[in-house]
Amino acid sequence: MKLREVKTLISERRIRRRVAELGREISACYGKKHLTVIFVSNGALVFAADLIRSIKLPIRVDSVNASSYKGTKSSGKIKIGIDIKVDIGNRHVLIVDDILDTGRTLAGVMSGIGKCRPKDIRTCVLLDKPSRRVIPLKADFTGFEIPDVFVVGYGLDYNEYYRNLPFIGRML
Repeated sequence: MKLREVKTLISERRIRRRVAELGREISACYGKKHLTVIFVSNGALVFAADLIRSIKLPIRVDSVNASSYKGTKSSGKIKIGIDIKVDIGNRHVLIVDDILDTGRTLAGVMSGIGKCRPKDIRTCVLLDKPSRRVIPLKADFTGFEIPDVFVVGYGLDYNEYYRNLPFIGRML
């Protein structure tokens, strides 16, 4: 597979600044409460790693699997694997995802997590693409709002490539 060029949409510097701000916002929101961060892998791995280091609270971390993309298009069918190892019953949970697009993935993850009876569930996404929303969802914490373009980098991929880019980019 020949890799395509990528044009920077959101720089590494802007991402670092915004992730630090999100960490402060989340820390202030939860006060001194203990928090369980559950990130959606693989896409949110890089974002979640940076975000949890900026949250100044006692936290536990786990992950769930969810996917709906093949290439640059959403299949519309979401595969979600919720196999949480930490007990989240009656606990504060923050779901961290890379992008809020149609809303199907985040809604599915929230539903699955909700079955574990947490005290509350909030959401944090790096990117929000509201023009594609099918399910009316709004994240509690958002990094950046972006237009309807396919993006890669900082954990987001195209057929598993480009995740290691330190910025968010648009394939040319």
